[in-house]
Amino acid sequence: MATTAPVHPVDEVPPVRQLAAFGLQHVLAMYAGAVAVPLIVGGAMKLSPADLAYLITADLLVCGIATLIQCVGFWRFGVRLPIMQGCTFAAVSPMVLIGTTGGGLPAIYGSVIVAGLAIMLLAPVFGKLLRFFPPLVTGTVILIIGISLLPVAGNWAAGGAGSKDFGEPKNLALAAFVLVVVLGVQRFAPAFLSRIAVLIGIVVGLAVAVPFDFTDFGGVGDADWLGISTPFHFGAPTFEASAIVSMLVVALVTMTETTGDLIAVGEMTGRRVEPRPLADGLRADGLSTVLGGVFNTFPYTAYAQNVGLVGMTRVRSRWVVAAAGGILVLLGLLPKLGAVVAAIPAPVLGGAGLVMFGTVAASGLRTLARVDFKDNHNLTVVAVSVAVGMLPVGVPTVYAKFPDWFQTVMNSGISAGCLTAIVLNLLFNHSPSKATSAAEAGGLPSGGGEQGVQESREEIV
Repeated sequence: MATTAPVHPVDEVPPVRQLAAFGLQHVLAMYAGAVAVPLIVGGAMKLSPADLAYLITADLLVCGIATLIQCVGFWRFGVRLPIMQGCTFAAVSPMVLIGTTGGGLPAIYGSVIVAGLAIMLLAPVFGKLLRFFPPLVTGTVILIIGISLLPVAGNWAAGGAGSKDFGEPKNLALAAFVLVVVLGVQRFAPAFLSRIAVLIGIVVGLAVAVPFDFTDFGGVGDADWLGISTPFHFGAPTFEASAIVSMLVVALVTMTETTGDLIAVGEMTGRRVEPRPLADGLRADGLSTVLGGVFNTFPYTAYAQNVGLVGMTRVRSRWVVAAAGGILVLLGLLPKLGAVVAAIPAPVLGGAGLVMFGTVAASGLRTLARVDFKDNHNLTVVAVSVAVGMLPVGVPTVYAKFPDWFQTVMNSGISAGCLTAIVLNLLFNHSPSKATSAAEAGGLPSGGGEQGVQESREEIV
């Protein structure tokens, strides 16, 4: 009697009601970050409120399309893992500079299109570099991702960076209340409800926030019912050399960050990311970035905050995140719905963010727990990489006197820490002197070696 092969948890399709609840949870986790980039860039360029609203709806629409490409996939595009896509913060500074020095939005979009094409061309090259990401490096990168996101949750909990009541006790009290609700649901609720603990925490937090005047639904009434982003709404793209060069540097940074996120999700879901799927995921990033340049938005990358949500809820289905992509498309086409979500107070998101981002850091520690730290230099690799990655997070202006290209790379704690971990791992575990010492000792060095790397990765999965 024929038996059907078991379906991997990544490919399972939950019931519709669960898809909707889990998907909405992912949307709420990344919504604030998704709309922040168009708000920052548009605000720096002093765009009108109508143009700002247009940028946001266009961003949400392409966020949804990019997420669907990454999760569902077609041909050689998409890693087919639960990965949410959103605008990268690494591109904010270069885009503000391009937009405010005479190039305007057309110059930004021209450079974004070129960067997207470059990512698609370079994707196979990055796929072949996967062997330089043993558990020592991946665990360190995942740890840095989680720690570097915690200040974001802290700013939300305090009321949102730049808010007039930033740091008020009432904001922190609301964030703490949401955190307690999330933890309580996780600990005491039935299995299904515990998996949507973040969603429940946000809904309960919003219900409490309304009577205490934390919310402002004024934007809902002003928003249109229907909004469709048309190609090149702000004019045909222009291609300026300096803008393109700066955006190509951003492309390398986002590819490094996305590589770390894809590997992290692969380990959390039990489906290891091989070179070909990694290249497919990066290629989807490039295609989404090209679509961003065409449909009046910005470069796209994997969102680390949703990586934490996957680890926290243990819901590994990519179709859940695909449902979240569908919700984002609706929000992009129905601005009124987007305005409702945008009215959620920052402290509510902050309470939930503390759990999610902390989960990412804890996942990195779990990976590092399987690394051998005895009689080798692996502890030094982790220590220095985390220190370099945290430097721009703790001291945001530390590289202010350096050239723009250097700031683009090093101001991202994730890319700075990732590059440091790769270089130090090569130096201490793959250099000829180490290989020679291992041969004399009758074996591979404990922290490196191609075979040792592969065995360690297999043990993790």
